[in-house]
Amino acid sequence: MDWIDVNGAALRYEIAGDGPRPLVLVHEMGGTLESWDHVLPALLPGRRILRHDWRGAGQSEKLAAPGRFETMAADIAALLDATGITGKVALAGCAVGAGIALTFAGLYPERAAAVVAMAPATGMAPERRAAMRERVAQTAARGMRASVEESFANSYPPETRHDAEHFRAFRARWIANDPVSYANIYRMLIDAELGAILAGIACPVLAIAGTKDRLRPPAVVEPIAAAIPGARFITVESGHFMAVQTPGLVARAIGDFLAPLGC
Repeated sequence: MDWIDVNGAALRYEIAGDGPRPLVLVHEMGGTLESWDHVLPALLPGRRILRHDWRGAGQSEKLAAPGRFETMAADIAALLDATGITGKVALAGCAVGAGIALTFAGLYPERAAAVVAMAPATGMAPERRAAMRERVAQTAARGMRASVEESFANSYPPETRHDAEHFRAFRARWIANDPVSYANIYRMLIDAELGAILAGIACPVLAIAGTKDRLRPPAVVEPIAAAIPGARFITVESGHFMAVQTPGLVARAIGDFLAPLGC
């Protein structure tokens, strides 16, 4: 792992593998590049895989003001340039990370070969925004621990805690987030308007919803898939944090979608 200053932000990143097929893995809000630890080995053969803590998250530079999906996508483009990864890349992202991956595909069509979007988060219904702004303000003021149980009741409910060690580590890492930076990432989601970007995506897209995801269930994900030209939609027996909760299933879904595309 290493750190690099690109596009006005200091980012922690890692490149694994040296295969000819590049893949970018984009973690969820509240996560880090470690969210992909148990998916990575199955995806490595034949691939060069880039993953990073996006700005505001993990050990990357924190956000003092609300972020923008477009900026997060530009960070990926800058990372690709800085690390010498050229040509088109496939991307896989979870939740807000899926929204970032889709934004990259919409803004950089010449660089996106395909996207796997798991529980994609691309915005928020206007009627929910005021309540969520208040909730986010409370998180920033009181810290991550004050909201972990409420958050995980929907995103990591008991029926998805298949591996106690994975859950323990993920929960502790989530609580360790900087609450102000996390709140500014959440504000990015609250204020997002990505409809035009989604409608302009030209590469193949697979949208995945978890049947045990109480935060973003299939009924929420399917309309997002329908807004992307030609996107496929499937459901899997998983929760919101799919890469952590069911890494084997996620690795197979990503591999099965990308292999026929040569990605």
